[in-house]
Amino acid sequence: MAKIGFIGIGVMGGPMAGHLVKAGHELTVYNRTKAKAQKWVDEYGGFVADNPSDAAKEAQIVITCVGNDDDLAAVTMGRDGAFSTMQKGSLFIDHTTVSARIARQLSVEAQGKDIHVIDAPVSGGQAGAENGKLSIMCGGGQEAFKAAEIIMSAYAGRIVHVGRTGAGQTTKMCNQIAIAGVLEGLSEALRFAQASKLDLDKVYDAISGGAAQSWQMDNRWRTMASDEFDFGFAVDWMRKDLGLAIEEARTNGAAIPVASLVDQFYSEVQTAGRGRSDTSSLVTRLPKAGGGK
Repeated sequence: MAKIGFIGIGVMGGPMAGHLVKAGHELTVYNRTKAKAQKWVDEYGGFVADNPSDAAKEAQIVITCVGNDDDLAAVTMGRDGAFSTMQKGSLFIDHTTVSARIARQLSVEAQGKDIHVIDAPVSGGQAGAENGKLSIMCGGGQEAFKAAEIIMSAYAGRIVHVGRTGAGQTTKMCNQIAIAGVLEGLSEALRFAQASKLDLDKVYDAISGGAAQSWQMDNRWRTMASDEFDFGFAVDWMRKDLGLAIEEARTNGAAIPVASLVDQFYSEVQTAGRGRSDTSSLVTRLPKAGGGK
């Protein structure tokens, strides 16, 4: 059993922390909205901390799952940040999707405090967190990864050590770049099928068993066809992630024209008031023609 400080009990962090309790670990949790942390403790047990430093004070492991670079900097290096009280030799795991720049900055900051660091963004969405089947891509040292892997296995279906510090974040960017292209292609295929007045269920049956098959097709084709988008990974979050990828591409020289274009398309979806809708709502920017089923 490990003593764990978990910072960020939201849509993703809450279920992940719950799996850690079920695995036998003792948790102290912190959330910016204290009522949310208290509600989690009422359900799972453990303790509520008043700030990140209190959550980290007696912890062997500190895990964060917050919103963005600024949030992560605040809960780690800010006033009452976790790094101010973390013990020497303790482990820090960050599941936030952030820039590779801040991942590297945290690693440097932690070295001076003898804290082991892993940047470990996740993929799999809310359902993956709730079912304990997340895919986790990790950057950091081998020793830190081995220690983190044991803990993360409580809520992961796949854990891959990609490479040095920051590699987890840049791999997550690869993930989002790939998803962006797939969703645009899926959106266009769906509207094309509707314009052709095809039976959409039969189209799915025909093409989902071949080279066009994808997770997005299997899980979003029917909901996109039914104009259902009130679930899943929000457009606002996808725009944040694509923004990180576009920024990193300026640094490493990669050309990502499709991802950049899809980011602009998502801007249109946001403007139409769908910022909190699932990323599959990308299809709504394409006019619906024909009368397909």
